[in-house]
Amino acid sequence: MSVLKEFRLPDVGEGLTEADIVRWHVKPGDTVAVNQIIVEIETAKAVVELPSPYEGTVASLLVPEGQTADVGTPIIAVDTNPEGTGPASVPAEAAAQREISQAEDLIPAPPVEGASEPGMIGSPAPKAERQAVLVGYGVKLGTTTRRARKTTPRQNGNGRAGTGAAASPAPVPSPAPATNGSGSGATLAKPPVRRMARGLGGDLSGLTGTGPRGSITRADVQQAAAASQAPPVPEQGRVVSTSARPAGAREERIAIRGVRKHTAAAMAASAFTAPHVTEFLQIDITETMAATARLRTLPEFGDIRVSPLLLVARALIIAAARHPMINSSWDEAAQEIVVKRYVNLGIAAATDRGLVVPNVKDAHAMTLPQLAAALAQLAETARAGKATPADLSGGTITITNVGIFGVDTGTPILSPGEAAILAFGQVKDAPWVVDGELAVRKVCTLALSFDHRLVDGDLGSAVLRDVGAMLTDPLRMLAWS
Repeated sequence: MSVLKEFRLPDVGEGLTEADIVRWHVKPGDTVAVNQIIVEIETAKAVVELPSPYEGTVASLLVPEGQTADVGTPIIAVDTNPEGTGPASVPAEAAAQREISQAEDLIPAPPVEGASEPGMIGSPAPKAERQAVLVGYGVKLGTTTRRARKTTPRQNGNGRAGTGAAASPAPVPSPAPATNGSGSGATLAKPPVRRMARGLGGDLSGLTGTGPRGSITRADVQQAAAASQAPPVPEQGRVVSTSARPAGAREERIAIRGVRKHTAAAMAASAFTAPHVTEFLQIDITETMAATARLRTLPEFGDIRVSPLLLVARALIIAAARHPMINSSWDEAAQEIVVKRYVNLGIAAATDRGLVVPNVKDAHAMTLPQLAAALAQLAETARAGKATPADLSGGTITITNVGIFGVDTGTPILSPGEAAILAFGQVKDAPWVVDGELAVRKVCTLALSFDHRLVDGDLGSAVLRDVGAMLTDPLRMLAWS
């Protein structure tokens, strides 16, 4: 007898409640083994690969790509006894409800050109037994939710939209489809690009990609959408009104999900919970730039990319050791200040999925080559979208390198639970007075934001002065460490 087992979406860390299904690595009929990667999910913090807890044959994928599911929702069914011939051991109520759901999905869309979203369906998930999952525990019962079906106009016999129907978004035109080059016909596009296309009401399957391996890029989607929105060419002697342009064609709507949703909530909470103060300091960083160039030639650094950020990080770590309160947190529930005797150094990174702040654990205990390697690995992981919840949790103090965006500085918002964040601005040539003479030097601006409940002006200024002094004269790092 066939034995169907459902894998429920686990809590992959820190009490997360939902996740988006980004990409399935299996399809119905595939054979899977225990710990084989079967799906990529996007949580509020990271893209996570989930392994299969079962061995057998994939019976069905219960949540399609691009859909949000609550923790505890069944996302895949695996037949662990594919040789059996008896009925599957799925609760009758859940099976019946699933049949209704699947039947609803098969209802044909109105006969108009363009893509439509699945309708709002779903019912409570069957009562879950507690099961050990491979990535985290704490299963929470819930339902899988889908966005409401977008209503599209039905065409009358005369070609006009019927009454009471909302206008549909302009469809993306459909040239030759983009494939992965293997003849499989699979559309290659990153999740942010897919979300953009959905927001514009388009269908990626009809686009020709210009990215690597024929993948579809944001520019491809935007170009196709612009082409579909072009006003009609007027006939000679006739004025054509452009007021009939499809509603919403001039706007783009992007679902607030995953990292962006989490970051927005965290930044809003931080801004309105911790009283922020920001101080600025412009410094001559010529010697730090020379020291960076010298470090690149040392064999201890091998193939590790060395940038000025390495010495900025070392300077902040040393300043935190000299002024421990800058590396603390406010425990509102316990009414205590928690002073950290270790430094988990966060580095803010802008990625396709939004702002993430992975951190280097125990950065205070690392040698300079070890810190350089850790920073390089951190940047590579963040850019690849592979930062795990563990990488993004537990930070104690943060650096944001706004200089890479070509700006002098900013007023950074604290990462929740931290007392300070240092912004490192762009390094540029500027006139500077050296020994009473005007000279052209490498200059940058530092900005330190801090929680005024924990750090007063005197302490914040002392920390900023210390960091500036060490970057002006890197030998101070040796004297103070």
